[in-house]
Order: sequence, then C-alpha cells, then structure tokens
Amino acid sequence: MILVALGSNLPGPAGSPRHMVEAALAALPEVGVTVVCRSPWYLSAPVPPSDQPWFVNGVATVGFSGTPSDLLACLHAVEASLGRHRDGTVNAARTLDLDLLDMDGLIWAADPTLPHPRLHQRAFVLRPLADVAPTWRHPASGRLVTELLEALGPIEGLSRDPGDHRSSVATPPSPAS
Repeated sequence: MILVALGSNLPGPAGSPRHMVEAALAALPEVGVTVVCRSPWYLSAPVPPSDQPWFVNGVATVGFSGTPSDLLACLHAVEASLGRHRDGTVNAARTLDLDLLDMDGLIWAADPTLPHPRLHQRAFVLRPLADVAPTWRHPASGRLVTELLEALGPIEGLSRDPGDHRSSVATPPSPAS
C-alpha cells in the first residue's frame, strides 16, 4: 500500500484550498500515479501553531510502479503544475503539499525518508490515514494507526470538513472530484 498525504491552506490556480487538493488528485494519473481511494477531507490548524489559515488535509492510497524517488518526483511535478514554489521554508503556508507517507512498508533512509519521519506525530495525517487504512501499521514501530492516534492524546484543531459529503469510509474519487 502506498500512502500520500495532501494538504493546502492557500488558494491557488485551481481555487480554494479544497479545490487545490481535489485538483491534485485529478492530476496524479497524468504523471503515472493511480488514485485508489481517498479519505474524507479534514480541516486542521497549522502545526506549529501560527496565524496562518487552517489547512484542508486528506490521505490517498495510490498505485505506482517505480522507486520512492520516482514517486516523489511525480508528486513534486503535480505540486509545481498547480503553482507550488518550493523555497526551502519549513512550515510555511502553501497552495499545495503532497507528502509520500509510506510505500509498501519500506524503511528507506535516502530521500525521501520512509516512512515519513513525522507522520506518527501529526493528527492531521493519522486521522485521515485511519479512514483509508484502519489496519495500517507503522513500518518502523509496528504500531497500528489507531494506537498512534491514541498516543497523541486529546486532539484539538482537527475536524471533518463539513463541505465534504463523503462517508467516513474511503471511496474512490469520482471523475468530478
């Protein structure tokens, strides 16, 4: 299973942050990435806390034939096609962020590091990940996604996007997404 996190908190060429993540999903097949399903969208406060706008976040399971570096290059190509300019600033507001979380349980020290080094610390990643892969285990720790969520304690600043009318069960994206 290959897991990709999607996030946006600034409008871009496709429109609102929600439209940006939906446009990213629609663009992935153009670079050889098959979208299998996606979580519901969540609204989340910026991490670390700041005065930035809240994010729209989700997780998708995808299919891809190639190396983690190849997949990351595809994700970056989609970001760039939708106006993302990487300038090295960490935790900045952004029009689009696509992160490779896990690729078939691979533990990879090269770039990109797999599993994603901070995914177990981020409720805005773990909550939607639990929607698409409730039995997923962290490749390094072996802990279930639900255990990782529980370890975070009470979660504030994260809620389902009320405009997303998908059920809590992951479903393949519709052609109109």
